[in-house]
Amino acid sequence: MTTTFTVPDMTCGHCEKTVRSALGDALPGAAVDVDLAQKKVTVEGDEAKAEEAIREAGYTPQKAA
Repeated sequence: MTTTFTVPDMTCGHCEKTVRSALGDALPGAAVDVDLAQKKVTVEGDEAKAEEAIREAGYTPQKAA
């Protein structure tokens, strides 16, 4: 399952790295794509785990429509 989140408070390269790392820890081996300009994160795997990982990293993911 692939899920896309909008992460409005992801504003810089450091934010991107933090989110990518959190998702890598929560969902090892999952494909993660981060579009910093559009503040979007697309991840394969468990949607709830992905959302929780982004929140625990200090960001506010919103499921993209």
